[in-house]
Amino acid sequence: MNIDKFLQNTIKKHMTLEDLLPTQMPAYVNSFAYFFGTMTISSLAVIFVTGVVLTIFGPDWWHFTALGEFVNAMHFWSVEVFYLSVMLHMTFKFFKAAWRDGRARTWMNGWAMFAVSIFSGITGPLLQGNWDAQWNSQQGKDAFSAIGLGWLGWLNYTTVLTLHIVFFAALILILVMAHITFVCSESPVRPIVIDKKKETKNNTSQSS
Repeated sequence: MNIDKFLQNTIKKHMTLEDLLPTQMPAYVNSFAYFFGTMTISSLAVIFVTGVVLTIFGPDWWHFTALGEFVNAMHFWSVEVFYLSVMLHMTFKFFKAAWRDGRARTWMNGWAMFAVSIFSGITGPLLQGNWDAQWNSQQGKDAFSAIGLGWLGWLNYTTVLTLHIVFFAALILILVMAHITFVCSESPVRPIVIDKKKETKNNTSQSS
């Protein structure tokens, strides 16, 4: 069996066309919990687009031209919006118990994506190319050494640039695609519904 055939069979087994490209969504999806998820994906898209532009033109462009400073600011504030929205999204999902009904892998995938984004967020300020970036690199290298990551060379600009725009970016993209696939395959998590009749029966039994 070739790779294409294997992928076709896997997709057909775990996901229908309606799951992959839904035309209708449940009414409970119209909530802030899912709004913040969409907000996270949207801000991440802006981060990737502005990041590619900044990478192409380099630090001389984003430090010394008006357009470069604007794109750099867009990249920075998109990151701020991303972390705000992802924290709110995860908070809402926690109180909705989003790991229910066999969705543990989606929950763990989200946490993995958040953990990787933290390291990506750390490497970003180290690429400013100024004294502040050098100071952060110097002070942060001991912390990374303490967790066994000192060998990555946090004082090397090329190494940090590669980690930021290649390794962490690719890893986040893979995790995001997996997360969306899991959500489409499993459907959005349903609201927690309390069975009033069962609750009343239990309370009556306890009183007796």
